[in-house]
Formats: sequence, structure tokens, C-alpha cells
Amino acid sequence: MGLRVFVHVFGCRSSLCEGEYIAGALSAHGVSITEDLSGKIDGAVIVTCSVTQEADRKCRQLVRRVRRVLGDSGVLAVCGCWSQSLSDDAAREMGIDILAGSKGKNTLPEIMMTMLNEGRKFIDVRTQNIFTPSDWEELSIDSPVMHSRAFMKIQDGCNHFCTYCIIPYLRGRPVSRPTESILSEIHRLIDNGCNEVVFTGIHLGIYGQDINTSLAELVSNVSEIEGLNRLRLGSLEPFCLSDDLLSALNECDAFCPHLHLPMQSGDDNVLSRMRRGYTASEFVGVCEKARSVLGDDLHISSDILVGFPGESESAFMNTLNVMRDSGLGRVHVFPYSERRGTLAAEMPGQVPHAEKVSRTSRAIALGQELYTGYVSRFVGRDAEVLIETGNRGHTRHYIDAECDGMDNEIVKVRVKGAGKDGRLECVRRD
Repeated sequence: MGLRVFVHVFGCRSSLCEGEYIAGALSAHGVSITEDLSGKIDGAVIVTCSVTQEADRKCRQLVRRVRRVLGDSGVLAVCGCWSQSLSDDAAREMGIDILAGSKGKNTLPEIMMTMLNEGRKFIDVRTQNIFTPSDWEELSIDSPVMHSRAFMKIQDGCNHFCTYCIIPYLRGRPVSRPTESILSEIHRLIDNGCNEVVFTGIHLGIYGQDINTSLAELVSNVSEIEGLNRLRLGSLEPFCLSDDLLSALNECDAFCPHLHLPMQSGDDNVLSRMRRGYTASEFVGVCEKARSVLGDDLHISSDILVGFPGESESAFMNTLNVMRDSGLGRVHVFPYSERRGTLAAEMPGQVPHAEKVSRTSRAIALGQELYTGYVSRFVGRDAEVLIETGNRGHTRHYIDAECDGMDNEIVKVRVKGAGKDGRLECVRRD
């Protein structure tokens, strides 16, 4: 029996992309990739997240659990944001063998293969000064291993420094992937039967600023590629949705009409304290402009951060009102939690836990109402569903859907109804 390696990814879509790259590189060496800890495993790779202290706790917990499963001989590699700030002593104490941070992931598969064949030792391949200017760290795949869709990281790093966010301190300066590398990978993915590519980045909207291009230009180049059925964008900061980008998306046949624009708050005072870079009315205006170009059916999803320091009840109500005014669909609601090392953790006006719980519940309820309302417009209409796993997938508008089909198959359907969870019930039209 060949080598078997467990791979688990915490965090954002950029982390998913990094996990896919590592899994693909190991697979190319003949390694069997699993997301199941049961049975014998020879090694493990954990891609970590550090967006909250709870994320840190989950990473630490899984590392210790995996080390127990691996025993004394299995190789454990840890990379990503949480591991960027981990001390060597702490890593050794937890039984980590390969320690990579926000950078160094491209070397991880070869190092792991050497250890799997020759035995364990401790290696730290992190960049210690994360703010040192660097070139793009090439990570690429020919075909997804862990998902039907291909998550493609085209940008890394952030220079925005929202007051609640630790990620710029862990990911470093913005850096963009060369256009030629992106287009080449898309061609390889198409040749291997991939139907959907998802562009991801830590601050996706500023792609290209460091290499004399832009996200709009990249989308225009991608629109000329034959055979790409679907293109999606990851999270975009609202102020990055320029006229040029909207025009390029509108002219790209592969673009799926869904944008994720994190609002975080609908109160101007809170937005200012967050350093978000826009007002509530400007956010509503961005949504209106996007629909005027991309159509009224455009799905705009968002993130809401509830209970930020200084958020009063009236400020929270402003957020609920802007959620409605923006016509949001799917909404992810997060209660604010203090993150050591950020400015917000030291701000006065910390909201009591019970109040954060209450506001989170109310925001989630409104989000469900908005999503149900948005989804209902598609009942009785035709759609296309990309089956991802177990007869479930997403329409082009990024709505959960269920119908008969094979994984990675695009199925033409008629939408018959929608369940309470917003998942569309569909029948094939072929």
C-alpha cells in the first residue's frame, strides 16, 4: 500500500487554494490524499487560519489530535497564518516536523516527501520578517484534488489594516501573480476537464497594482479563453469594484453573476472606527451600480461583523437597515471577538457578550429572510447547476441547489421550489 497523507484546511478561499496545491503536489508523487483521520496515515498537512483567537484554538487542537493519530513515525506539516507567529519551541512541543508560515508552502511537498522516505526532523521554512518585499510564490495545479471547482490564488498580502484584523501582520505586503502564469494554469485546468475557476486573494481587488496591470485587465484576458465555463471572484472590498472591472465582468461570458462584498457594518461611525474606507450610503451605491451593469438578478453576498467596540443599539439597527437597502442575498454574520495585536482590542466601548449574542442572532435571522427572498425569484425558471458532490452544487448565481448528476457535471435544470434552508429543488431538463 502506498503512502497516505491527511490534508485539512482552515480559513479562507486562499487557504483552500494553498491546500489544493499541496495536495496536488503530493498526489503527483503517488501519495493518496485523505480528509479522514480514521485508518492508517503516514503524514498530515494542516493549512491554518488565525483570523480570530477561536481559529487559533481550533488549529492548536487539531495539531495535537493529529500528532496523536500519527504516533512517533508520521510526518506533520503545518503552514498558514497561525503557524506564522508560532515559536519554534511551541512547534516542537506539539510535535510539528515542518513549519511553514504564510510563505514557504511551495517547498513543503518536496520536504514532506523526503521526510516520509527518510524519517522525521524539525525544519522551519518560514519568512521571519513578513514585511520584507518578495516576489510571487508560485503555487499551481493541473486539476483540483479536493474540490470540483478550482480555487486559484492570484494575489496575497494586504495593506489596508482594518482595526480588527490581524491578517496583514501575518500575510505581509501585497503581491500579485503574473498574468501569464494565471492564464497558463487556466488552460491546463480546462484541458483536464475543470468547469469552474474561482479567483482568490487576501485583498483580491488590488490585484495587479504591483505589476502594472489590474483585475479588470485580467478578467478581459480570461474572457478570451475558449472552454472556460465558469469564472468566479472571491471576496472584493466594495471600494475595489471600479467601472472598468464592472465593464470587464459584464463582457466576460464565463463570469458567474455573484459578488461577495463584505459590508461589516451599516453605521458610519462604526465603519470609520473599523477603517473600512467607505460609508454606509457608499456601500449601498456600489450595490446599485453593480446591478445596473450586471443585472437585477446579480447575487450580492456579504459579511457582517456584529458587536464591534462602540456599536450602540441604534448603530446595529443601521446595519440591519443597510442589509435591506443593499438587497443582500447570502449573509455571513460574525460576532466581534477581541484579537490581540489589533487596534480594536484596545478600543473603549467593548460590547457585552450577551448583547453580541443577541445581535448576532437578529442579524442571522434577517440574513436568512433576505436570502430566502432572493432565492424565491428563481422558482419556475431554468438554471444550470455545477454538481460538486452528492447531487449538490451551485447555480451560476451561487445558490445552493440539489439535482441528479455526476460530480463536476453542469446540469441544465428547471427550478421547482426552494427549501427552508434556501436550497433549490431542481429537475433535469435533458
